[in-house]
Order: sequence, then structure tokens, then C-alpha cells
Amino acid sequence: MRAVRFHRHGPPDVLRVEEVPDPSPGPGEILLEVKASSLNHLDLFVRRGMPGLTIPLPRIPGSDAAGIVRALGPGATVLRTGQRVCLNPGISCGHCEFCADGEGSLCTGYTLLGEHRDGTQAELVCVPERNAVVLPDAMSFETAAAAPLVYLTAWRMLVTKARLQPGMTVLILGAGAGVGVACVQIAKRCGALVYATASSPQKRQRLSGIGADEVFDPAEAEFDRQIRRRTGRRGVDVVIDYIGRDTWGASLRSLRRGGTLVTCGATTGYDPVEDLRQIFYRQLTVHGSTMGSGREFLDVWRCLRDGLFAPVIDAVLPFDQVAEAHRRMEGRGVFGKIVLTT
Repeated sequence: MRAVRFHRHGPPDVLRVEEVPDPSPGPGEILLEVKASSLNHLDLFVRRGMPGLTIPLPRIPGSDAAGIVRALGPGATVLRTGQRVCLNPGISCGHCEFCADGEGSLCTGYTLLGEHRDGTQAELVCVPERNAVVLPDAMSFETAAAAPLVYLTAWRMLVTKARLQPGMTVLILGAGAGVGVACVQIAKRCGALVYATASSPQKRQRLSGIGADEVFDPAEAEFDRQIRRRTGRRGVDVVIDYIGRDTWGASLRSLRRGGTLVTCGATTGYDPVEDLRQIFYRQLTVHGSTMGSGREFLDVWRCLRDGLFAPVIDAVLPFDQVAEAHRRMEGRGVFGKIVLTT
């Protein structure tokens, strides 16, 4: 089969499309013919290399995919060959204490396609059968492939961790990215008042178009001051921050007393300066969040299937243009997701 691989960490040019052996499904697995995959910021971090994480090389990147079941491994009995499916990119062991409690993303053996194991940017990939869901006939492979990682991440942050309810206020930082777009859609579906930041006028306009109530440029002034002004100095109930070091202090200052910050990443650095008084005196809650459980994935999938929200696709590119897709994402002009077709 053909697959995207990199043999060393570095810029987009390290990505190659190569011929590699076809995988074979093991016990409980399916063999998927990938029709579409999508890029996440995780793909950029994995390609560049991440401090403290050793990634075996060469590596096939990619976490999201949709395609056709081509073969079943021993013990895979639910799906049939020829079915159109989409993948949950997080793989858990199924038997540790966390899995038994329904918290698969806390699994001690949790792995993510494209990070801890070879991923979906290939013509074929093997995954556990339990990680696949059947596509509705009307849903395209491209739409399905654009959804899993970002919507699952956003759902766990907003619904499970922040417990967002109608009438609550939420600030979503860097909302033009894939996770941010998903957060805006989910927050509006929850009935929240949504504030969002984005660096370009084009992104701010598009965020307003998908439901954000107020969108502003964080460069105009410290965004915590802007939030205080917009909320009558109260602050918001929830802040979603996956930017990290550059925004952490202002994120805490944007919260009302007793408010909640949820983080799922740190694109500008993992070591912010922390004033703990902000947390204990104002009784703030800080949640870490990574991906989501199998149950949460099914909740997200039902919403997508029923059209309650829909992925925003910035561009669809051929598989061979993966390096160009990475360059576009690094240029920060992408709104939503880039999808690759095989």
C-alpha cells in the first residue's frame, strides 16, 4: 500500500509518500480501506517531535479517517466487509480500572492513532472493531473524516468537564482551529453565550457565521480586559484554552469567581507563570482534558449523524499533497479542517 511516512522529525519536507507492506487485521480488528483522512494540529507536533515523548520511526501519521471495511480479523463479528465506517482515533485496552469505569481516555494503555502507533494517512489501516461506527448513507467520507478528534475533544471539555448549561457564558480562545470550531458549535447547541477570539478578520467573520455571539481580536487589548468589559466585570463561567503559556494568566483572569478553565493542549508552551492566588482565592476549577471515552464518542457521533452540528472543511487535497497541507496549517490561515483523499 501507499502511506505517508516520516523517518526523522522536522519540517513538512520530511513527509514522504512511500510503498509499505499491507497490514493484516489481528484478533478483534478490522482492515479499513481509507477513503479520507484529516489533519489535526497533533500531526504537526508529532512530525516536529515533542519533548518527553519518544515516537518510534518511521511513523505513519494521522488520527482521523473514514473508509470501507475490507477484512475482519478473528473475533470481529459486528461489522461486515463493504460497510462504510468512521474511526474513533483513541484506542484503550478495555479491561483496566479506568476502562471498566467507562473512562477509556484515562486508560493506562491508551494510544492514539498517528502518535503512539501508525495512523490513518495510508491506503489501509487496522483498528479494533469497537473503534468503528457505521456512516449514514448521506454522509460523505470527507465529512466523516473531518469530525472525530476535534469534536470528541470539544465534547469532553464542554459537556463532561465544564458541564455547560443553557445561559452559561464561555470564552473559546483561538476558535478558528478545528477544535475551536467544534467548541463553538457544541457550546451553541448547549445554549451558552459564546465569546471567541481569532487573529484574522476572515476567521472572526466566519466564527460569527457558525454561531459565536461575540468575536474579537486578542491583539487589540488583553483579552481578559475585553471580557471584563463585555461582562460588566463579572467574567465568564468557562474558558477553553489550548494555547498555554501565552494566554494562561489572562485566561484565569477572564473567569468569574468559581469559574472553570478547561485545557487540552499548550501550543505556545507547557510552562506558564502561575499565580496560585488566582485559583484558591477566587475558587477557580482547572480541568485537564484529553480526547474522550467510547461513550462520549457515540454521543458525538449521534449529534453529527442527526445534523446537530457539522464539520467545517477548509480544503480537500489529494493524499500526495500532505506536505503542502502541513504548510497551510502552519501558516495559520486554515479555518476548520484540511481533508486528504486517497
